[in-house]
Amino acid sequence: MNHQKALLASALSAVIAIGALASAPAAAADQEPCYGIAKAGQNDCKSGAHDCKGHAKTDNDPGDFKLVPSGTCQQMGGQTQPM
Repeated sequence: MNHQKALLASALSAVIAIGALASAPAAAADQEPCYGIAKAGQNDCKSGAHDCKGHAKTDNDPGDFKLVPSGTCQQMGGQTQPM
């Protein structure tokens, strides 16, 4: 019985993983980078001053961006291109 439970758990994990991978590109397509709105330590990508996500030193740095739903960046006071 333990072998069957392990097999079932493995199959279920595979189905969940495939579902997560299939939905990831769609979610990324609905977002855009918004420069100048990221808070310190909450940026989504590198800038000229650092190389990693989460390394922004100041709030609202015009070189750091945060991913936001498409079409909402300017409403938040940011720009879709580096400033």
